[in-house]
Amino acid sequence: MIRAIAVTGLIIGLVALLVFGPRFLSSPEPGEVSGADQPRCDLLERDCQWEGEEGSWLVALEPLGEGDQGTEFQLTVNAPEAPNRFLAVLRGESMYMGEYPIPLKHQEGDIWTARFTAPFCTTGSEMEWRIDLQSAEEPVGGNPMKLTFWAR
Repeated sequence: MIRAIAVTGLIIGLVALLVFGPRFLSSPEPGEVSGADQPRCDLLERDCQWEGEEGSWLVALEPLGEGDQGTEFQLTVNAPEAPNRFLAVLRGESMYMGEYPIPLKHQEGDIWTARFTAPFCTTGSEMEWRIDLQSAEEPVGGNPMKLTFWAR
């Protein structure tokens, strides 16, 4: 009986190693920054700006106050290109809580905005979120940093 349990555990361990091992053992390509090494830009401390292939990008986040579901935020993106289906995807950085796509609305010129409330974390009142800019499923802007903020 103990031998059967040991063999089953060994098989499960090998399958897990085959599935998850390459992800943890792979190293970034030369010149590529891994997610862990990517510098952070806290959007509540300052606006985040970088140069992409198409031009200069600027992202700003402003808390608007308490709403029915928590703190409301206004996200403003100055984008030199007009992507189709422009989204800001909200992802939990301090804890995985899923992905929340937020459609950005074109205002004028290169300005895109969205109002949203970060989902409530049931394990505590503080949660660090990351914002990724995408056109449908593809990342846009060539952002060299993580855009983050703390929802409290």
